[in-house]
Formats: sequence, C-alpha cells, structure tokens
Amino acid sequence: MVNDGVGGLGEGRVSDGLGMVPARLLPETRTAWAKFDIKSDDWMPLWRHMADSAAVAGLLWDRWLPSNVRSLVAAALPGGMSDARRLAVWLAGMHDLGKATPAFACQVDPLADRMRAVGLEMPSRQMMGRDRRIAPHGLAGQLLLQEWLEVAQGWPARSTGQLAAVIGGHHGVPPDDVQIVDLDRRPDLLRTPGSSEPVWRRVQTDLLEAGADAFGVRSRLADWQTVRLPQPVQVVLSALVIVADWIASNPDLFPYAHVGRTRTDDERVAAAWRGLGLPDPWRPAEPSGPVDELFRARFALPRGAAPRPVQAAAVHLARAMPQPGLMVIEAPMGEGKTEAALAVAEIFAARSGAGGCFFALPTMATSNAMFTRLLSWLDRLPVRDGARLSVLLAHSKAALNEDYSELLRASWQPITAVDLDGDGGDGAGSPPRPGRGNDDRRAAAELVAHRWLQGRKKGMLSSFVAGTIDQLLLAGLKSRHLALRHLALAGKVVVIDEAHAYDTYMNSYLDRVLSWLGAYRVPVVVLSATLPADRRRALAEAYVGVPAGADGFDPVQDTDTYPLLTAVAPGCAPRIVAPAASGRRTEVVLEPIADDPALLADRLVEELAGGGCALVVRNTVDRVLETAQALRERFGAHEVTVAHARFIDPDRAAKDADLLARFGPPGDEAGRDDADGRDDADGPVDRSRPPRHVVVASQVVEQSLDVDFDLLVTDLAPVDLVLQRMGRLHRHARGVGQADRPERLRTARCLVSGAEWKTQPPEPVGGSQRIYGAHALLRSAAVLNAHLDGTSVPVRLPEDINPLVQRAYAGALIGPEAWAEPMQQARAAHDDLQARKHMRAETFRLGAARRAGRPLIGWLSRGVGDADDTRAGLAQVRDSDESLEVLVVQRRADGTLATVDWLADGRGGLPLPTDAVPTSKSAKAAAACGLRLPWHFSRPESIDRAIADLEANYVEAWQVKECHWLAGELILVLDGDRRASLAGYRLDYSDSEGLRVHRDQ
Repeated sequence: MVNDGVGGLGEGRVSDGLGMVPARLLPETRTAWAKFDIKSDDWMPLWRHMADSAAVAGLLWDRWLPSNVRSLVAAALPGGMSDARRLAVWLAGMHDLGKATPAFACQVDPLADRMRAVGLEMPSRQMMGRDRRIAPHGLAGQLLLQEWLEVAQGWPARSTGQLAAVIGGHHGVPPDDVQIVDLDRRPDLLRTPGSSEPVWRRVQTDLLEAGADAFGVRSRLADWQTVRLPQPVQVVLSALVIVADWIASNPDLFPYAHVGRTRTDDERVAAAWRGLGLPDPWRPAEPSGPVDELFRARFALPRGAAPRPVQAAAVHLARAMPQPGLMVIEAPMGEGKTEAALAVAEIFAARSGAGGCFFALPTMATSNAMFTRLLSWLDRLPVRDGARLSVLLAHSKAALNEDYSELLRASWQPITAVDLDGDGGDGAGSPPRPGRGNDDRRAAAELVAHRWLQGRKKGMLSSFVAGTIDQLLLAGLKSRHLALRHLALAGKVVVIDEAHAYDTYMNSYLDRVLSWLGAYRVPVVVLSATLPADRRRALAEAYVGVPAGADGFDPVQDTDTYPLLTAVAPGCAPRIVAPAASGRRTEVVLEPIADDPALLADRLVEELAGGGCALVVRNTVDRVLETAQALRERFGAHEVTVAHARFIDPDRAAKDADLLARFGPPGDEAGRDDADGRDDADGPVDRSRPPRHVVVASQVVEQSLDVDFDLLVTDLAPVDLVLQRMGRLHRHARGVGQADRPERLRTARCLVSGAEWKTQPPEPVGGSQRIYGAHALLRSAAVLNAHLDGTSVPVRLPEDINPLVQRAYAGALIGPEAWAEPMQQARAAHDDLQARKHMRAETFRLGAARRAGRPLIGWLSRGVGDADDTRAGLAQVRDSDESLEVLVVQRRADGTLATVDWLADGRGGLPLPTDAVPTSKSAKAAAACGLRLPWHFSRPESIDRAIADLEANYVEAWQVKECHWLAGELILVLDGDRRASLAGYRLDYSDSEGLRVHRDQ
C-alpha cells in the first residue's frame, strides 16, 4: 500500500524523469522553452516540463489508473507491467519534443532570441507566417521520435508509428497521412537549414538521449522493436499522456521557473500531487458469501425478504464466467434488474480490476433517479479505511440536481501545490478532505465530486458515473480528445439500462462502442425487459468482435426462455441461463376501443363508478392534452392529472414525485428499491392513494416510475412499449387476490385505442405513425390480435413478454391474410428508412479497432472536431430533428424580468435584472426552468423564425463568465398570464397542464 508522503512510496515514485537535470544537458538544450506566461514573462524550460510530465505519468500509473487498464498495456509488452510503466512514463516525458523546433520556438521573441544566441537560428514568427501550422508541435515530435528510433536505434520504419503517434495526438487528434506528408516536405520547419541545422539536431538528439536514460527505456528499446501494440493500448496510452500533460501544465501545481518557494525536484512533484488530490480508483474485493447476504448488505431489503431468482442467477453467473465479459439480463418490469446489475458490477470489478462503474440510462430523468440509488449503493460498499471515491452525474443539467450540487459544494477544494509540511503556495495549508462521508458506517467511502474531474473532457474520468446513454455513444463519435472518453470507459464496468429503448441509428453507435469495450476487456451489463432476439445477438457479436451471423451465436438468438441471462466473453462460448420466475404474475385482458375522447370519458365513468385509479397513455403530448380536457369535463379538474415532457424541469420533477406519492407501492413499500423477493399481499393500505383518479400521460410513465394503476388505457404502440405500459397495471399486490382494489377492477384490463380498428389492417392515428412508423405499429397489432379479437385470451405476464416481442421483431410474415399487402408496404418503407439511418450514422462514427501494430494515424479523420457532448455532438449520436431548448422566465407588470412566479422553495418571482448579472440564486432558479420546445418549432419552415424570435430576448449583461447559468441560453419570456407568442404560434403555460401550443389566427 502506498502512503501519502514523498519517501517510501512503493510503486508511487515521484522521481520518474527527475534525472533529466540541466547539468546533464547541452547548454543549447537548456535554452529550449515549453511554457510562457505573457502576464509575468515567466517561462518554463522544455526539459523541466518533460520531466514534470513523466513524473506525473508515473504517479497516475501507480496511484490512479485502474489495474485492468495497466494489465491491458502490460499484456502487449515482453516485460509485462514493468515495461508498461516505463513506456507510459517515457511517452509522457517525450510528448513535447516537437517544441524543440523553429516552428514552435519562434513564437516568443525574447525566448527565441535566447536560443538564437546559442546558435539555434530561426525565422521570426512573422516571417514564418501560416507555414507554422504545417508543423504543430505534436506532429513535429512524432516525426522526430520516429526518425530517432529508425536511425539511432535501428527500428524498422513500420514499427515506429505505433509509439510516435501517441505523441502526435497528445492535443486530442492523431495526425493523418496528409499532414505527415506535408511536414515531410518542409524539413526547414523542424530544423533551420544552414549552419544552424546541426545545432538543432544536437538539441533534439540530446533530449531524446537524455529521455531514454532518465525515463529508463534505453535497455528496453531493442526488445520493443518487434512489439505490435493493439490499437486499444495505443488509445489508453494517448489518454494517459494527455492527462499527465494537462496536470503538469497547470501553473498552480507546477509553477514556472523561479516562482514560489524553493523546492527540491522530489518536493516539487510531491507537492503538486498532494495539492491535486485525485481520489484513488475503486479496488473492491470480490464478495464471496451467499447471495442473500450480499443483497442484504448492499440494498435495503425488508426483513425476511430474499433476492429474486433472476438476481441470484445473475450473481452466480458473474462468479462462474471464465472471465468477466458481457452479461445481458432480460427480466420483467419490477424484478430488480438494477440491483442485479450493481451486484454483478461489484463482482466483475473485483475479478477484472476495473476501478469504477458507469450506469447509462435513456433520459436525464432516469439518470437523476439512478444517481440517487448509486449514492445509496456506494454508501454501503465496503472499502479500505480513508478511501475517497469520485462520482459524477453526467448530463447537461447535472448541476441543477440537488444531490449532485450538494456533493459539488461539499467537495470543493483548491487545486494548488501543497508542501509536505502543509504550507501551500498560498499559505492555505494542506488541502481539505471534502466530500460526502457516512459516519454511521466505519467502512463507508468518502464520496467526492472532484474539482479537477469536472467538465465535458475530464468528467467521465470519475470512478462512478450515472448519466445518459449519449455519454456512452459519444465514445463512438470521431471527436477531439476521444481517447479520454475511451480511457474513462476502459477502467470501468459499464451498465446499459433499457437497452430496448434505442433506435437503429443509436444502436449503430452502440454496437461500435461495444466492439471497443470488448477490445478493452471492459465488463458490460445490459438490462432490458423486452429485448428482441436479433438485438441480443447483435450486442453479443459486437462485444466479442465477430461479424454478424458468426458461428456459435445461434443459441443466443434462438432461445425462447424468459427471464434470460446471456453471457459472452472474447474467446469463450456463449452461456445461456434461464432463471426461475419470481412468482409475480399478472393476466391482462385486452380490449380495442374506438379513438374518441368523448367515448373514452363515458367508458371511464362506467369503469370507475366504484372508484379506482386509471392510467391513460397517449403517444403524443397533443393527444394527452386533448384527452385530459375531455375527461375533466366529466370528472372535474381535481380528478384528472396530466404528465408529459412539455413541463419546465421543476414542474416535471414535482409531477413525478406526486405520481409516486399517490400511485406508488402500497403502505411501507413506498420509496424502497425493488430488490425484495415478494410483495406483502396483505400489507397496509396506502392512504395517500385517491379513491378515484385518472392520470393522462405520455411515454414519461413507461420507464423507471414505480407506479401502480387499477385500469390501463393505451394508444397502440410497438409491442415492447405496450408491455412496458402494462407493467404499470396491477404492479403491486393490494390485498389478497387484489381484494383492496375496486371490485370491478380486480381483473387487470387494458383498453387499446389510438387506431381505427374497423379497417384491415387497423389504421394507427397519424401522430403515432409519425413517432413509431407504420411498420412497428402494424406488427404490434398483428401479435396482439389474438388478444384483441374478442376471445378474451389474456396476455400473461411475464410468460407472454418474450414470445410477443420476438414475433413482433422477427422477419416472418404475421397477421391475417388481408393485412399482408399493407404490412409488406410498411416493411419496405421501414427497411429503406433503417438503411438510410445506417448510412447517416457512418458519417462520423468511429471505425472498428484495426490490427495490432497499426498506428492511430488518421484515427479521427473527418470527425466532428471539438464537439463531443456539446449540443452539436449529442445531435450526432441521436437521429432526431434539431430541437430547441429554452429557459422560461416571466415579465412582470413593471416590464422587468423575474423567475416564474409559481416556483416553490423561495425561488419564484426572483428579480432578473437586464442591466447587471443576476444573483446566483436568481440565475440558478432561472436555469432550472428548462423546457424543450415541441415539434412545431423544429420544422424547417419554423425553426429559423423561432430562433430569431427567441434571440430578441438576448440580454447582453448575462453573457459573461460570472453568469454561467444563463450565458448562451435561449430565453422564452412569458407574460403575467403565462402566455407568449413564438414563430406564429400562441403559447400558454400552466403548472398543471404544461405547455399548450395554438396557431395564431
């Protein structure tokens, strides 16, 4: 175990590269510079920055990098772990070699003059002009290293690029062939011709030779000639060099020459590392006890409860797999798949050496809910005393999440060098140990949202992350600094929830990312209640790295068991496990009904005559609002609630909380995890449940909300989504045999609307076809037809989930003969659309890992640039129309702006001055009121006008760094009656109805 001092560090040596001292370098070499502070005229010698970077890389390797990543690199080298560490330190030390060239050195006249004085001639920056761009210092360093390896070390030319490209790409994008050829044609940019050329060569050689000695690789270079580094190894080495460079370039940690108190080299590096204070990776021990003990220790199981069969089977399979790999867990809604995934993740991490976990979810709302559960799980994890674990909520509105923002506040610490005696550069003393602790459990970790691990480039490097699926898909997008995202994922167990929820375009990215995760040997857990068999096979083949239809994978697709566990790993045959059912069972009687809001209102009055709670799910928000209006006319406003995505974020969160409070699990089950083994059939009645109520909702109720209704009405949707909606029907036991439900509603029934049922085949409503396409809707109608034809054959849950999903998504013709021609036409249109989606996804999608030894040259060519998790980047991994998101504020009677007046907790009606920066409280309250505008404003004929109208609300005073909450945002201003006009539409907002859109007359 390493300690926190500078001596006796075990593997954590701070002295890496510190033998690269100026006394051993040529006088000319000592004039080369790496950093310059234009404000103070302080500068840092190149040799010093190279030594600092190498020392940081060694500390990162020993103390921060997860062991599975180190093992990945070590497996590619003849000397194993020792070689791997030497290589990482050496590459980090040499990354700025290209700064010892005229193209770089000419940029600062006083420093260039110092170099000219010792014979290193160079043109002025003005004389060199745009030609400097041909020789960026990363590419220059790559070519200089390749030349030295080939000429001085006798390497074959083909072997040099795999190492040198790590240097060439240390600013985020490896060079491509065109750039290399262009610089090859301009040797004057690397060494000034004439009498100065040999002086430049001596300096460059001096740095290379000194680096080989100081970083301990000289004796290994001969053995490395024949190494063929896999591309995943090249990527993680590139990322490690980038991280080391960024840390070593921070002047608060590594002051420039002659700045601050005098320190020895060891003290300087140790002070920087101590001031940075990066948390260690997770190092779990494999839990070896019985499964029920594991679940009781990690989750809030009620007294006497036991894990469900699928949970126990997942743990047993994770322990039995020859090596951690991909596990797909398919089980009905409410079976505790999340807890199963976390238990498997702990076992996989312990077995593989992964240092964290990333939980990927479909939406920001589901990510927020998972983040709270992740924190609870982390509080229960056993760790060594004093361990600090870094955590992150990864989506664009994470800072508005209360759990995460509190963690940010508790974790704040300055990033500045701290000496061993506690005297930091600013006299502030040793850094605090901030974060979220748990005083009640001696073994609990300290959870921190580390300041350095913030931002879209570095955030994913935190050990534990919950975030939207985009954060995973972006690993397949060719963008600057992609290597950092790959390193972040390479050191984790990855959990992908709701895997059935992604379309063809997103799945194209997901499959490519899985292929890289398999190459990194990253353990992955995939969760779904309704996964088509062909997707299960595609996920498995992508992870293992075999082509579609590969031999040996037929059993993965052909099995018809459910629940189902599928496990694959590179080099291992797939394993299929069929856990026993948990005993939770529901039979749902289906009935088609006409798509008429008035008729639906009549029917619900009849069905709820004796009381009860009904859920009506519509496929569009417009249909939600239309239906709710008709129902309010019959039931009154107090008995009808709407829920959809067209609310500002605080109102949406309040809606979710209200639904859970009123329609969640009964009695003392409310609010607990779903890991328990059974529902209490005779448990206490939940007195918050209204005697009669109707909730009209969009798809927001399909996922993650543990709500339970007596009657379901749903629009026709793809069959997997219909089944997800059925999971909200009779979800919990309410009395023996559901005796606590109204007598008429003790049998689970689902009324299916949203289609004209009298036609052959049924004709889905236009809004549903726009969202899901006719093909998926007709396939759904076809497989449900046996349950909708008046025979009252119920859908049995969970038994019928898998057969219905597989029939709907298989290629065989289904449905009555009269439906054949329209269904074939819909299929042809669907196939054409999917082909076009695949082609669009290819534009910026990362290629597959190439053969070992192939350099990363051109790895990100024709990419999106510096646009990973910006709006532009996110748009690349989701195939959807461009949408507008606004912040909603209100104009008061006196013409001033304020936060909307109905916000709770003292946040409503706060002033938002337009001639000054608002207070932090006001700005954050306004920033919380995000709203994604509906489709009316995303159409080509309206989006430009909408943007122009919104930009009329531009406030100059808010566009400063002190107003980061509001800077750059589009602002929608409501009047005192909560109305606005936008792009030819009239908008009305209500905290109970959400946003209504009407075309101006």
